[in-house]
Amino acid sequence: MTEPRKTVTKKPTTRKTVARKGTRARRAEAQAAAVPLPQFLAGAGTLTLTQRKILVDQALLLLGENYVHLPLKAAMHAVNPLQRLRVLRARMERQTAATMEAEWLFHRQMSSIFHSVRDLHTNYLLPAPFAGKVAYLPFMIEKCSDSVGDHYLITRTIAGYTAPQFGPGAEVTHWNGTPIARAVALNGAAFAGSNEAANLARGLESLTLRPLVIQAPPDEEWVTLTYLGLDGSAQELREQWKVTTNLPPMTDLDAVTEASASMGLDLDSDEKSRAKKALYVRDVVELERGESSAALAAPVAVGAADLPTTMPGVFRARAVTTAHGTFGHLRIFTFSVTDPVGFRDEFVRLAAALPQDGLIVDVRDNGGGHIYASEFTLQTMTPRRIAPEPVQFISTPLNLRICRRHKDNPSGIDLGPWFDSLDLATETGAAFSAAKPITPEDGANELGQTYYGPVVLITDARCYSATDIFAAGFADHEIGTILGVDDNTGAGGANVWTHGLLATLLNEPPPADPTSPYEALPNGANLRVSIRRTLRVGELSGTPVEDVGVRPHVTHRMTRADLLAGNADLLEAAGALLAAMPRRRLDVSSSMTGTTLTVGLDVEGIDRVDLYLDDRPISSEDLAGVPIAIEILEVTPGQLLRADAYSAGQLVASRRVHV
Repeated sequence: MTEPRKTVTKKPTTRKTVARKGTRARRAEAQAAAVPLPQFLAGAGTLTLTQRKILVDQALLLLGENYVHLPLKAAMHAVNPLQRLRVLRARMERQTAATMEAEWLFHRQMSSIFHSVRDLHTNYLLPAPFAGKVAYLPFMIEKCSDSVGDHYLITRTIAGYTAPQFGPGAEVTHWNGTPIARAVALNGAAFAGSNEAANLARGLESLTLRPLVIQAPPDEEWVTLTYLGLDGSAQELREQWKVTTNLPPMTDLDAVTEASASMGLDLDSDEKSRAKKALYVRDVVELERGESSAALAAPVAVGAADLPTTMPGVFRARAVTTAHGTFGHLRIFTFSVTDPVGFRDEFVRLAAALPQDGLIVDVRDNGGGHIYASEFTLQTMTPRRIAPEPVQFISTPLNLRICRRHKDNPSGIDLGPWFDSLDLATETGAAFSAAKPITPEDGANELGQTYYGPVVLITDARCYSATDIFAAGFADHEIGTILGVDDNTGAGGANVWTHGLLATLLNEPPPADPTSPYEALPNGANLRVSIRRTLRVGELSGTPVEDVGVRPHVTHRMTRADLLAGNADLLEAAGALLAAMPRRRLDVSSSMTGTTLTVGLDVEGIDRVDLYLDDRPISSEDLAGVPIAIEILEVTPGQLLRADAYSAGQLVASRRVHV
């Protein structure tokens, strides 16, 4: 076969508005569906003593045999959840139906044991009637800082809610008589995250919003709030907790599917995200017709300045003008989708429609979701090949049994890559399996770079799970600068499975395993556990994400203008970072005449371009800032042309063209 040849010629080259009926009526209907907390709790408390014993026994099984972080948590936080469960179980043997403790105390003890490991992937999920419900107060509080100190401001209220001099901008000073900062810290200790920043962020959020499936109901029936009114006057109000039904999750986490097995999701954040949407962003709920993270048939713009998107519950994209230039701002609210390729493609479409001089990718408050979606998206912002984060099982007989049953991928969940190392662990004494990626490497590199401007990633302490993986991959592949509003991400580094999924994996495909230790849980209760831990790549290769997280390059403390004027100061800070980053442009054109391919190159901030045809090297050209045309002979239509661009010897851009 004749090798392709090339000749070189160098020469100068010269919101759509959607009408919605009945919005106010639907909001009123949603408000009416809420009930006071005492009324809701009056219908709780139906677990028998036998059912409680089952829950404790199954918790012992998951934490002892499946939980990948148990050695780390015991060492780092000096906790022993297994012993606490054994003590609880022993005490239950001395109880009767007449003498057993109140059910709310049982739930509180179970929640406390699971919270003790400071792992938001590993949860005790309360049974009916708590599952699917959220307790809430009709306002949101967020923190900002200035030269005086920290301030806690009301930033949202439910439509129609009023109180004297109350609304966005009112400053909360005390919570049930406790100074607000101390109340946040105490609440954060009860719902512990992996680090101090995560503790405080979650403590603040849980003051006004609690998913009852994962957090015990509030102890108080009402809250007394002391605040400085909008006119600066001292005010006080008493507000009762209410309970309502949350929006449904996107994915059935108990089902044996590739999506459920590939989840990296902080359920607490996911539940709160859906609840905030239901309480405060009814327009999106109506667009999605109540289906979380739904993909619409046609793009729709939610806000006047937003780009239309087919995923209004997932993305928000708009151009923002700063003192440093006009840039794209692309908010990712969740990675919790069932179609990761569709997620990636919508990200690509939105980024292409935004200004190309710089992109702000904002993942604050994102609790994760489908790990494929997070890692498939990284390739679009870098010329480097993406190495997905590898993961490990802890070496236990039960994990070995599960991997043996699914080593040949009989049900769509391929555990073969981890089987051999777990099978050898008894002989080698290895504490963990081999480290292999969940995300297919081909999928993580299928598309390649599509955005060529500089990129800034905004993170906070509520970023968790698949979002931690996304931030870690962004850092490990040196895609851009990370701007954090907190000192760390939430530090959740794992793939998470439910008790229901684990039980099903030993029963499918038929015949079921008659010796399975998993028992059905009562009343819709469930358990979740970190099953595979994630490890960094690149310079930090092998470092766990759990409890370590991803630290930003630059920190910005949220200001009053950020909370009340659309993140004004935060976006200015991001704009300053983008303006200081190098500008690159790699324009590649191609045309075919017979079997001759003419490739045009027009670049900026680039001094060399290497061309490949179906991954075979064809040409390497030093550029002097003027466009050039290159002819490549004996080319077959349909071949893949790749142009890799360099500056001072560093790969800085890459473009793919099908000829």
